[in-house]
Amino acid sequence: MRSILATSLMVLLVAPVLAQTTAIVGGTVAIGDGSQPIEQGTVVFRDSRIVAAGAGIVVPPGAKVIDARGKWVAAGMVAGFSNLGLLDIEEVSNSNDTHAMKSSFGAAIDVAPAINPASAVVAMERAGGITRAIVSPSSMESIFASPTAMQSIFMGQGAVIDLGIGSPPITRARAFQYVELGENGARAAGGSRPAAYAALHDSFSEAQDYDRSPRSFDGRGKDSLIKRPDAAALMRVVDGKTPLLVHVERASDILSALALQKEYPHLNLVLVGAAEGWMVAKSIAAAHVPVITAGLIDLPEAFERLAATESNVGLLEKAGVVVALSTINMTEPEQQRRLNQQAGNLVAIAQMPGMTGLDWGQAFAAITSRPAQALGMDAQIGSLRPGRQADIVIWDGDPLELTSAPVAIFIDGQPQPTTSRQTELVHRYMNPVRGNLPKAYECRGGCAGPVEITHDAGP
Repeated sequence: MRSILATSLMVLLVAPVLAQTTAIVGGTVAIGDGSQPIEQGTVVFRDSRIVAAGAGIVVPPGAKVIDARGKWVAAGMVAGFSNLGLLDIEEVSNSNDTHAMKSSFGAAIDVAPAINPASAVVAMERAGGITRAIVSPSSMESIFASPTAMQSIFMGQGAVIDLGIGSPPITRARAFQYVELGENGARAAGGSRPAAYAALHDSFSEAQDYDRSPRSFDGRGKDSLIKRPDAAALMRVVDGKTPLLVHVERASDILSALALQKEYPHLNLVLVGAAEGWMVAKSIAAAHVPVITAGLIDLPEAFERLAATESNVGLLEKAGVVVALSTINMTEPEQQRRLNQQAGNLVAIAQMPGMTGLDWGQAFAAITSRPAQALGMDAQIGSLRPGRQADIVIWDGDPLELTSAPVAIFIDGQPQPTTSRQTELVHRYMNPVRGNLPKAYECRGGCAGPVEITHDAGP
């Protein structure tokens, strides 16, 4: 079976890029829209788009057929909140574009030009089944920066990216504006939550002034709260054209964020974090505001997360909130390819007394279509429904089981490698032999008999 699949994929990899219909047949299909897995299903895609997925699908004449019997055919995972493409090594500033501690800009910062699709980290996440990612500027370093560094509650404009080789890396630039409220916002604004809200209201007010009279708006003076590009970016937020991702954790902070819709009725809010969201789930649902949160946070690591519980996602879903999973608040390093572990654990805790989790379809949607839905992009990406981008991962088992692995990946309908620098290094050094090692590695004892590898610090 594996050889048949490998042969089919090899043909696709070497074939010229022509209009072609492909059918993946016989596998268990996970559409990613909240529905349950479909045994003996079929997925058909043409060029970069899904044509059909489910049971009883007729394979079009002339289609290239891939036999996926015994495997799972699933929508690619969408990382709900990440720094993919912006960061290689956090402590190496030359490889870290997640924050700009000394910039005089805030809301105007746009991460899209800095996205590096050739990053080794991107390749590792892609090999783990991540096909798209929501990428946001970071805030923690700027909040705890020296007093001389510029600080703003507005971190900038994030993007939705494509992890495929041969595809444009940016699916949507300036996809949202990210703002810090709660504890982080208080620090950034000078020390209190009221100061953060004062900064938010004044920034929105200046954006409206700019919109009314761009020529008379200063925005260039030393004492200007926001620059002209900041004002232009924030006006799109006030108008509802750009979603506003608000990082809040505490229940009372969540309610304060929801109240912003009364003053700015066009505001397109998305809550990020929301560790205590379960406490005010009905209010979030009534406001029709999506939530991007972590699935396995239950420790009171901050005052604003004292009521954190692993039932948070399940209770939010039960109340009718659109919930997407992310790695926010998770222990470093943030491995997006482990989002399936979070989702799988939420299925498991649903069986535990006193806990509230998700069923399989809900859990898988939380790492596929729900992140896309939070940004209003679920008609384009995140599932195997017709018309969506053909982001497909074939797994050797249940994708919510940590022991399962991708055996084939398609992004925009194009086959992708399932290896990365990490897997190549593992293969290289798992069974080291002479000739495959750098010069710094030598044999001790003349290499007669068993070889002992040692490290020589010399040239």
